[in-house]
Amino acid sequence: MDIHSDIQYVKGVGEARAKQFGKMGVATVSDLLRFYPRAYEDWSRVYAPDEALVDVFCCVRGMLAYPPDVRRIAGGRIIVKAAVTDGDGFLNLVFFNNKYIPSMLKEDREYIFFGKPELDRYGGKQMVSPQFQPAEAEIGGLHPIYRQSGALNTRAIAKCVRYVLDNCPEIVDPLPESILKKYKLLPLREALEKIHFPAQEADIDAARRRLAFEELLLLELGMLASRPMREGGIRIADHSAAFKKLLPFTMTGAQARAVKEIINDMSGGGVMRRLLQGDVGSGKTAVAAAVVYSCVKSGYQAAMMAPTEVLAGQHFRTFLKFFAHAGITTAVLSGSMSAKSKREVKKRLASGEIDFVIGTHALIQSDVVFNNLALVITDEQHRFGVKQRTALGEKGADAHMLVMSATPIPRTLGLIIYGDMDISVLDELPAGRIPIKTYKVPSSYRLRLYKFLEKNFSEGRQGYVICPLVEEGETASQRIPAEEYYEYLKKEIFPDRRLGLVHGKQKPAEKERTMADFSDGKLDLLVATTVIEVGIDVPNATVMIIENADCFGLSQLHQLRGRVGRGSYESTCVLVSDVQNPDTEARLKVMCSTTDGFRIADEDLKLRGPGDFFGERQHGLPLLKIADIATDTAMLTHARKTAEAVFAADPRLQKDEHRALKAAVEALFENPTKLN
Repeated sequence: MDIHSDIQYVKGVGEARAKQFGKMGVATVSDLLRFYPRAYEDWSRVYAPDEALVDVFCCVRGMLAYPPDVRRIAGGRIIVKAAVTDGDGFLNLVFFNNKYIPSMLKEDREYIFFGKPELDRYGGKQMVSPQFQPAEAEIGGLHPIYRQSGALNTRAIAKCVRYVLDNCPEIVDPLPESILKKYKLLPLREALEKIHFPAQEADIDAARRRLAFEELLLLELGMLASRPMREGGIRIADHSAAFKKLLPFTMTGAQARAVKEIINDMSGGGVMRRLLQGDVGSGKTAVAAAVVYSCVKSGYQAAMMAPTEVLAGQHFRTFLKFFAHAGITTAVLSGSMSAKSKREVKKRLASGEIDFVIGTHALIQSDVVFNNLALVITDEQHRFGVKQRTALGEKGADAHMLVMSATPIPRTLGLIIYGDMDISVLDELPAGRIPIKTYKVPSSYRLRLYKFLEKNFSEGRQGYVICPLVEEGETASQRIPAEEYYEYLKKEIFPDRRLGLVHGKQKPAEKERTMADFSDGKLDLLVATTVIEVGIDVPNATVMIIENADCFGLSQLHQLRGRVGRGSYESTCVLVSDVQNPDTEARLKVMCSTTDGFRIADEDLKLRGPGDFFGERQHGLPLLKIADIATDTAMLTHARKTAEAVFAADPRLQKDEHRALKAAVEALFENPTKLN
């Protein structure tokens, strides 16, 4: 048996259990060894029956006080009651729907029961459905607990892992001896032994440290291997100083730093790949304008792709203001333009007459040809697939690429998700920004909220109402569907106001038209789902009401809130929720206490974990099994530095000491890397 053997042929598995293992992603012996325990039970704390602590997991040792008593209860279920005693005290035992208990527990034998004692309704102590073993089995210490599937319980999984560790002669360690020594890491076999069957807490810590470091190192090496070659880029001169003189304001320190970082990349002879990450209102567009200015003044063209026509139009108008006296010809290209207009723009792009074009997916059509494209910018890049982003970049030879995102991402997560890019962060808001006031209220406040909206309408302002659903019947009935709510508000609450509805099930043209009407001030209130999370900038909108706010993640709530407060007026966001569980209260409290997107992103990562942070966004990266990027920040930094050093010395991992490392990287990424 080796680590590549099918799990079916491990002793004690077979065809049926192999299918259950398969549901949990375990297909081979290697998968089983990397199927880490999710928790541990401490069987070393053994108490007498009357000494067991309430609400604390522990072991109780003793003999049965009487034979198990089986009774039938409602619904055809059974309940089995027993008690354990050491001759002095008693602890009651309760088992539900387990008809085998009477045959498993005998009066004349001593057992150890593991569980959490609780008080019963008579004031006595009881354990509900405890695990147990004969006392002579001597199974004290830490016991692994695994994620389970069907009848495949944690004890059966542990038995299989034990067999593999005892009978798999060769477990190749992908980490070179030099790395093990440098970071004082356990060898792989020892780490696997201690993560599955630790003798003490220190074993778990040491094993986890080694395995998590390995996982992060492989991830970073894979990302470095997928990073495009940087040689041969078009050299762009720095003209940003001249551009800054055209601005009616002074750039923040963060903006100036980002401009310098980006143009340094573009002027160094390599191909620039950089993420510009900044919170809503941090000034990303001004940074992009400075970079475009330098590109055009160096004799080249630039292009910017936005996810919606509304956002493309907004960017176009903003850049026209920036370049009003710059001598830069700017155009827009989108699907809804007339065929004649599109042909004219394409003709002028091909001839080089247009210096800078802003558009939607229309930019990547095969008949869009540039004269000398040197810079590609994508806004809110997670709205585009990698192929779309790449397709635009390929329209210029060695074109530089700048990605902009208003979705705050914790630095640790950014290092992984955008591992093929350098990152510039705008962590400073321009002076004069009025913070958005945020409140959490129950649904009983709705009439007051309608009056507050009407007050803002009477002052000439606009507002949003956000719903988690499109229509009735999508999910839980207590959530408010957008279509039904729109009709109610239109007929019953604001019959004299102009209302619009936007959601993801509408046709793109209808959606774009409604959003454009709201942007142009033709609507007072926009009822919407999260479709307006990005892509609409209305300075006149000052109120946002988010219904069923508990349905959204923190980062999503922050993005929604960012649709208001974009002008010079004081703005308000109201989170409506009747859910009172502690986790929901904690999330919404964070929203009310800060408007700092990076702090919110950090809290969101801690509360939800990296697996859920992006919701349905597909970033194509392997899942982490043991590393936790929310807490392993220092380890990630060490792993990245190590990966860079290894990659610099041996970019294709061809040295003997790196062969196992190369195989592990390719296995993790299913071989999409450029190591061959």
